[in-house]
Amino acid sequence: MDRNDQVENRHDKLTALRKQGVLPFGETRFDKERSIKELVDAFADGQRVSTAGRLSAKRGHGALSFADVRDASGKVQLCVKQDRIGEGPFAFFQNLDLGDIVGVTGELFKTRTGEVTVQVASLTLLAKALRPLPEKWHGLKDVEVRYRKRYLDLIANEPVRTIFKQRSRMVHSLRATLERRGFIEVETPMMHDIAGGAAGEPFTTHHNALDLDLSLRLAPELHLKRLLVGGLDRVYEINRSFRNEGLSTRHNPEFTMLEAYEAYGNMASMMRLVEELICEAATALTRSLTFQYQGKPVDLTPPWERVSFAQTLEDMGLKPASSEAEIQRVLEAKGMKVKGLTRSQLVRLVEQLFDPSTRAKPLFVTDYWTELSPLAKSLPDNPAITDRFELFLGGMEVANAYSELNDPIEQRKRFEAQLEGGKGQETGGRGKDQPTPRAPRPVPPERRIDEDFLEALEYGMPPAGGLGIGVDRLAMLLLDQPSIKDVILFPLLRPEAEQGL
Repeated sequence: MDRNDQVENRHDKLTALRKQGVLPFGETRFDKERSIKELVDAFADGQRVSTAGRLSAKRGHGALSFADVRDASGKVQLCVKQDRIGEGPFAFFQNLDLGDIVGVTGELFKTRTGEVTVQVASLTLLAKALRPLPEKWHGLKDVEVRYRKRYLDLIANEPVRTIFKQRSRMVHSLRATLERRGFIEVETPMMHDIAGGAAGEPFTTHHNALDLDLSLRLAPELHLKRLLVGGLDRVYEINRSFRNEGLSTRHNPEFTMLEAYEAYGNMASMMRLVEELICEAATALTRSLTFQYQGKPVDLTPPWERVSFAQTLEDMGLKPASSEAEIQRVLEAKGMKVKGLTRSQLVRLVEQLFDPSTRAKPLFVTDYWTELSPLAKSLPDNPAITDRFELFLGGMEVANAYSELNDPIEQRKRFEAQLEGGKGQETGGRGKDQPTPRAPRPVPPERRIDEDFLEALEYGMPPAGGLGIGVDRLAMLLLDQPSIKDVILFPLLRPEAEQGL
């Protein structure tokens, strides 16, 4: 049968079941004692068990049938004998389809080949699958379908389930490291009346009751700094942030960031923290500090490499006071193509200057110009350079950190300079690089100075270090995935009806 005929056939079976008094979706619960993997691992001959999962294979031999039932942890074989469960239940079992979710009870034994098997004593239909499984469980190959219908991807492809379990372990490791170091996890608003704390174009919405225009957050930075003012000395948030910009293998408009702030810390303490966070996460997933990313070696063994952005440009004859035209002329003479020094173009310049994709070691790029870092503290002996780094790993920017600017007067000057335009106009605070928008756009009306944040600074914020890590990108690297879509369960895609437009 073709797929449409199979769907129709399953609906016919559903109707027949209901006429027989069977409720195909009627069970409210089933006593599943443990996962299938736990059941198999703890095998004891003759042990009575109760388990449930999705029917993934059936093999019939007259009055004897075998089947496989799977859950997220693994599979177990079923042995169904007509003379054991009865003629009616056996016929009922024979009429089940692959994909149906069933519950079984029975005793464990091993076949002559050593396979753990449940000798079924009773069987219950828990949910009827009205559509056939993809490609008979041989794996879902169409990438577009895999991303768009992730539930089918998870059913059909065990490696995909493993990726997302491993991602969860990675996030758990990040939390454990921070908690051990005395950081507390907090939650800050996702809707802001002022888009701030990072570069990028915000998504906008409207709150009806307050008649208030709001933006989905670009980053949680300014709210987390308010908590430092309030006396919470070590805070972090694993947050969802949003940029109304392009999509690529490294960019999704909705993404996950880890931001951490430490009172009385600085950029150097953030370097130590990010090394510890990433090394411990890598060890948790790979049990090693050396691994491959897309065929290239990665070596996380400290110390990590460092280069100075400001010194490199100075060696080329460029300084923070250099004009836009001079910067463009010098860079083009070196064969570099950069359209201004926006946030996204800055990352492209760094990639051309230092070619981090060829390095096995992580690379700290330090000493960014102050005009490109409006929320970072300047070096005491050089106000034109900030105490900041960006971390490149596997050719991608995965983290950004600096000694936080806590001077409210200087912060106001920087905000005002941003609104007036210039080279720093499209730069912002912490956050990953984003593709350049399709066309230059003026500063939107919601980009006004955050007076409440400046007022908070006036009450006194201790010196601090702040760190942002792109969780999705870190997952790409540690799980060796080529696209950010492979580590996000439900990446943003164009609606199916608009495909090909």
